[in-house]
Amino acid sequence: MIQSAPDIRGKAAAKASTNPGASAVQLLPSMQLPDTAANRNAFALAGLRIAVGCLFLIFGQYKVFGTQFTLGGGFQWWINRFLQGGAAYPFMVPVLQRIVLPHATAIAFLVAFGELAIGLALVSGICVRTASAFGLVYMLSLLFSANYPGAHVPLWQYFGASLDHSVLALCFLTFISGRSDEAFSIKKHLLKRHPRQTQIGS
Repeated sequence: MIQSAPDIRGKAAAKASTNPGASAVQLLPSMQLPDTAANRNAFALAGLRIAVGCLFLIFGQYKVFGTQFTLGGGFQWWINRFLQGGAAYPFMVPVLQRIVLPHATAIAFLVAFGELAIGLALVSGICVRTASAFGLVYMLSLLFSANYPGAHVPLWQYFGASLDHSVLALCFLTFISGRSDEAFSIKKHLLKRHPRQTQIGS
C-alpha cells in the first residue's frame, strides 16, 4: 500500500513527539560535536595542569625535605648569582638587595613550601585558580630577577631570555582564565558525589 506524503509526515511527527531526544539527535547530529570537542579540550587542559603540577612537585620536594636550599645558603647563592651576573632587571636590583637578601631564610622557606603547595594544588585539581595566581606572581618575580638580557639588545631577546619563566607564567594565566579542573580533578569528583555539600563549602 502506497502512503501519501501527509501520512508519512504525520507518523514522523508522532514519533518525534513520543521521543523528542532521539529526534533531536537524528535531525541535528552535528549538535553532538561540541560536547566531544569540549571533552577533548578539558582533558588537554587538565593534562597540562597536571604536568605543570608535577614539575612544581619536583622543584619543591627537594627544597622542603632537604636543608641546602633553605638553611644551607642555597637560596642566597641564587640571589647573589642573579645580582653579580647582571641577570636582574634594574628595578629589581634594590628589591633583591634590600628586601630579599636581608630576609633570605624566611623567603627561602616561603619559596620551598609555596612550590610544593602549588604542585599539590595543580595535580589534585583543588584551589587551582588560587594556586595559579600565586604561581603567576612567582614566575613574574623570577623573570624580572633572572632573565634580564641587557640594556642594548633587540626587543625579541627580552622574550627569548624569559622563556624558562614566561612559558610557565602563560600556563598559570591559562589556568586562571580557564576551567582546568573540569577533568582529572578531586574537586570535580567530590562535586559529582556530594553536589550540595560541595557547592555550600566552595
